[in-house]
Amino acid sequence: MPSNDSVSRDSASSDSSADSSADSASAAAAADAAQILDDESVLVPAYAGRLSTGPVPRTSLDETERTAAEVYRFIHDEIMLDGQSRMNLATFVTTWMEPQAEVLMSESFDKNAIDHDEYPATSRIESRCIAMVADLFHAPGLDPADPSSATGASTIGSSEAVMLAGLALKWRWRKQRRAAGGDVSRPKLVLGSNVQVVWEKFCRYFDVEPVYLPVEPGRYTITPQQVRDAVDEHTIGAIVILGTTFTGEFEDVAGVCATLDELAASGGPDVPVHVDAASGGFVAPFLDPDLAWDFRLPRVASINVSGHKYGLTYPGIGFVIFRDRAHLDDDLVFHVNYLGGDMPTFTLNFSRPGAQIIGQYYNFLRLGRAGYTRIMQTLRGTATWLARELADLPPLTVITDGSALPVITLALAADAPITVFDISHELRTYGWQVPAYTMPANAQNVAVLRIVVREGFSLDLARRLRDDLKTTLTRLTGLAEAAGPNPPHQPAQTHFMH
Repeated sequence: MPSNDSVSRDSASSDSSADSSADSASAAAAADAAQILDDESVLVPAYAGRLSTGPVPRTSLDETERTAAEVYRFIHDEIMLDGQSRMNLATFVTTWMEPQAEVLMSESFDKNAIDHDEYPATSRIESRCIAMVADLFHAPGLDPADPSSATGASTIGSSEAVMLAGLALKWRWRKQRRAAGGDVSRPKLVLGSNVQVVWEKFCRYFDVEPVYLPVEPGRYTITPQQVRDAVDEHTIGAIVILGTTFTGEFEDVAGVCATLDELAASGGPDVPVHVDAASGGFVAPFLDPDLAWDFRLPRVASINVSGHKYGLTYPGIGFVIFRDRAHLDDDLVFHVNYLGGDMPTFTLNFSRPGAQIIGQYYNFLRLGRAGYTRIMQTLRGTATWLARELADLPPLTVITDGSALPVITLALAADAPITVFDISHELRTYGWQVPAYTMPANAQNVAVLRIVVREGFSLDLARRLRDDLKTTLTRLTGLAEAAGPNPPHQPAQTHFMH
């Protein structure tokens, strides 16, 4: 048995160890407490921290870190000052998607779509999407079992798609001219003054002379005769728009093609047509399936479309589709192997997110032709109903009623005491963003309001907009009449801008 002394020594040693452990625990607790005291997200009230009370760096990185919670709160609060995207009737871009699509897209935020070897599933899905769009546009020679039989590319919106289509037109024209011994120093592109600004960028960036065809009051699209009169042997192509930015109208693609067919048959220049279907490419196939505007017309060489418009996908995704491989010069396709394997690429951007590709594929599978048709019918129905309602509100005049694209454009009677700019400004007090602008060259004296009806803009919201617009017109007209005539040097709109 151990002696009493040894028991006492063991007890003392045990007590000493316990005291030491207690001291260590106390020190650790004190350190934790000190750390907590330094953690503003734990002890400092939400809006009493440094980001809420001190200056925030605007042009350089701060010297210190901040917690994730407080930075999230700070940025979240600042972007609350943006307009509500669902009430932004200026944009054609999708502002609502189903939550399941959002989840799928969030699962692909970290995927670089250009890395085909690293993300082969995303690459296959991209090929399927391109083939589906080509099939929708009646591209010839497609193999239903082979997505690679379609010639085209997914892009970051129609802006990149336009650049690629324009380059293909230029390269093909130059090769044909050189083969015939012709001059290649003055490439021209025929297009309306109503084109989206990206076409102006293409011409400037890639040294192509634009030949603008004017519109006029009451006619905001180009005509086949205008195109025929403008083209010559230096013309790389003619641009026809399926759903103009200014009014939402469909231009006469078939008429332009027929006129150019006649010109070529009579010995004139053989000019290809590119269809800018950024807005209408996912509308016309479902609502106007018999309308000939796509590859059913042999003169159509290429088409661009925005998936992030009526393709119903968040920005940015688009597509450029070619009639066949002959319309895309091999010199424009690059082959790289430093991401693994041989990878052909025809894009202006290299790294790009895969999430939008996944979102577009979700829509294609989820909706199919029947779903897209139902949605587009609903949007056109909402637009035409709203146009009829607004036509009864003086002094508004309906220019386009949503029967092409679901887009409404409105002007004012010539004797109206207010301007469309006054109306646009006042509608912001209700949260609505309705753009006011002047028409393009030769019609700049016409100013309009535009309302883009998109998925998520319900008939109930349309009723609310009608009522708010009616109230706005009554208020502004009353103010204008009470104020009397404007001094000659002061436009009417300035009375209501502030």
